[in-house]
Amino acid sequence: MNQFKDKTLLITGGTGSFGNAVLNRFLETDIKEIRVFSRDELKQDNMRHVYQAKYPSVFHKLKFYIGDVRDINSIKNAMYGVDYVYHAAALKQVPSCEFFPIEAVKTNVLGTENVLTAAIECGVKRVVCLSTDKAAYPVNAMGTSKAMMEKVIVAKSRTVDSEKTSIMCTRYGNVLASRGSVVPLFINQIKEGNPLTLTEPSMTRFVMTLEEAVDLVLFAFENGESGDIFVQKAPACTIEILAKAVKELFHADNEIKVIGIRHGEKMYETLLTDEECANAIDLGNFYQVPADKRDLNYDKYFYEGIEKNRLTQFNSNNAKLMDIEEVKNKLLEVKLVREELSGWRNR
Repeated sequence: MNQFKDKTLLITGGTGSFGNAVLNRFLETDIKEIRVFSRDELKQDNMRHVYQAKYPSVFHKLKFYIGDVRDINSIKNAMYGVDYVYHAAALKQVPSCEFFPIEAVKTNVLGTENVLTAAIECGVKRVVCLSTDKAAYPVNAMGTSKAMMEKVIVAKSRTVDSEKTSIMCTRYGNVLASRGSVVPLFINQIKEGNPLTLTEPSMTRFVMTLEEAVDLVLFAFENGESGDIFVQKAPACTIEILAKAVKELFHADNEIKVIGIRHGEKMYETLLTDEECANAIDLGNFYQVPADKRDLNYDKYFYEGIEKNRLTQFNSNNAKLMDIEEVKNKLLEVKLVREELSGWRNR
C-alpha cells in the first residue's frame, strides 16, 4: 500500500461498517491522514472514543468532519488537501427507499454528483465509489438510485481530465454482518429465543465479508481507469442456507418462520448484466467493465458494430452456491460473528 504513504484519504459515510473496516486496515500504515465524513455526530463521537483507545499511537491521523453529501459546501470543506476519496455514503435500506424514493435520489444520485464535483474542483487524484448488485436490472428505488449513481460516475469520467482525477466504481453484493444486514438480525433472534424470520427460503444473494469489500475497493483503486466498474466474483447462497448456517454455529433450535418478500425485493441479484458482458474483462477474481466512452455521434455505428464478448450474465442464481458448511466457514471469517459466538458459549 505504498501509494497511500503520506497521503490523505477521505471516506464519505465513514462511520458505517465499510468506513470502520477501512480504518482498521489503514490506520496503522504510513498513511498521513484519514478523514471521516458523515452527518451523524453521535456515531462520530462513539467512533472517536473507540479508535482513541484502540490505536492511541496513531489516533492523531484520524479526523472527523460533520456534513452531508447533499450539501456540496460541507463536502468541499472536508475535501481540501485530500488525495483520495472512498465514497460510501448512501441510503441502503430497500424498504425505506421504497417509501421515500426522493430521499434516495437526493443522497445516492445528487449526493454522488456533489462528491465528484467537489473532488474534481479540489484536485483529488482518485475517487472510488461504492455501488451494489441492486443497481443491475433494478426493480426497487434503492437499486434504481444506485444505477443512476453509476451513470453519474461514468458521465463524469467522460468529461474530467483523468490525469488529474480518476473516478472508479465497485459493485458488490450483501456484506455479511454489516449494519442493518440479516446476520445480526438472525443472531439477535437466536439470543432472544424468537423464530428466525425469512422472506423467501429459495431467494439467493451474493455474500462477502467486509474485508473482501475493502479488497475490492483497493483492487479498483490500484487497477482501474476512469469510468471503470469493478465486480468481485463472489459466491452466493440461499437465505434458507444462511439461516441454517447461523443456527448450526450457535447450536440453536429456533424455528424458521417465512414472512414473505418485502417491498422491492428480488428473488436473485445480478452483479454483471448481459449488456455489460459485451465488453467486460475477466480478471480472474474480478470483472472489469470499462466505461462506454463513445460520444453522441451514433451515425457511424449504423455502419460499424461492436464485437461482443462471450461472457454471460453473472447473478446469484448462476454463481457458485455455497452449502451450509461453506457458509459457516465464511461466517467465521466475520469478527462480529466470532465475538457473538464467544459470548454465547460463555454465557
